[in-house]
Amino acid sequence: MKTIDYIPTSKIERATKLVQTGAKVGVNYLKYYGEKIVNSDLTRDKLNEDNAEDIYDGLKSLKGSALKVAQMLSMDKNFLPQAYVEKFSLSQFSVPPLSAPLVLKTFKTNFGKTPYEIFDEFNAESVNAASIGQVHLAKKNGKKLAVKIQYPGVANSISSDLALVKPMAIRMFNLQGKDSDKYFKEVEDKLIEETNYTLELKQSQEVVAACQKIENLVFPAYYPEFSSEKILTMDWMTGKHLSEFTAENTNQETANKVGQALWDFYMYQIHVLRKVHADPHPGNFLVDNNQQLVALDFGCMKSIPNDFYVPYFELINKEIIDNKQLFNAKLFELEILRKEDTPEEIAYFTSMFYDLLSLFTLPFQNTHFDFSDEVFFNNIAQLGERFAKDTNLRKMNGNRGSKHFIYMNRTFFGLYNLMFDLKTSIAVNQYQNYL
Repeated sequence: MKTIDYIPTSKIERATKLVQTGAKVGVNYLKYYGEKIVNSDLTRDKLNEDNAEDIYDGLKSLKGSALKVAQMLSMDKNFLPQAYVEKFSLSQFSVPPLSAPLVLKTFKTNFGKTPYEIFDEFNAESVNAASIGQVHLAKKNGKKLAVKIQYPGVANSISSDLALVKPMAIRMFNLQGKDSDKYFKEVEDKLIEETNYTLELKQSQEVVAACQKIENLVFPAYYPEFSSEKILTMDWMTGKHLSEFTAENTNQETANKVGQALWDFYMYQIHVLRKVHADPHPGNFLVDNNQQLVALDFGCMKSIPNDFYVPYFELINKEIIDNKQLFNAKLFELEILRKEDTPEEIAYFTSMFYDLLSLFTLPFQNTHFDFSDEVFFNNIAQLGERFAKDTNLRKMNGNRGSKHFIYMNRTFFGLYNLMFDLKTSIAVNQYQNYL
């Protein structure tokens, strides 16, 4: 893959790139509508493919938060056209890496030394490049290490990148009033945290210490002496990416074993640690030769405050969902409904979230759940399609829910999709064995 010698870091450069990308998308629409006049049967599939291609090509050269947003969108399989899901999912593992001179410069800036002076061996060619950093293989005292290097300028461009995306997001989600700022601030704060590898090192060591007792789950060890704010060193872990494993695996027992480890890992974090790995995409998990799940990359950790945790998980209780008074109270507690809402908004969003929660909480209603159930996921897809076509929704104020929903919902969307890909059947409360 072609390497990158330069990443645009100034606000003007990055804005120009986004404007150029927007212009390409505009041309795609003009072309589509022109062809539609001649061929009335023309579908939007080609338009979606062209737009996804141009948007991804624009974002991948910017790296950082712009590409991270594409990665987040690719996890939401039920609410995006397939062309976008397929193209944006490349941001998990298929991004042009930094050139060797830029890698050496980053080391010199952070350690005052080249990687060849620190490690016994170092491969200047990246083995995996993603949205915020790329990984290199190194050796020290006979041990293989993975060295993650952050792209230059990523941390400094987050605020300006999000400022450019904000007007589009406000229109897309119909966010009204100053209250919407809390959502952008939550995303900005989390992205800034992800660029702090010193924090990631601390978080990684905490998760490993707390969760290593979970069966069929393994982690790399981390090396503070070879890490800094922009460089993170850990054990080199071997295995297949989860997406590769799910595409090849035909053994149901193995799928259940890996899926149970994944589910227990998330339930233990959420219910015991009250802090969760909020980036559950296939690139962050491997399956090793012992059919064990390998968990990587703890840059995005979401703390779950008690005043959110309690009502959020009370809503998995079918008795509360079906009790109009209690259900209404929880919606207000979670800021889904607000005092200034009109009677029409209250009725609409109460009905909407009743349908959503009645479906999404089904895995928690029984002691076991089969994530290969295509009916369950088809119903989720149909619900997403229903809301996408609902013209009433576009008229309503889209400021709905506590800011904590952003990463908690992202966590569950990603987790459900991984479990579906695994076609796994699990015991829902097995994580309690580790208390």
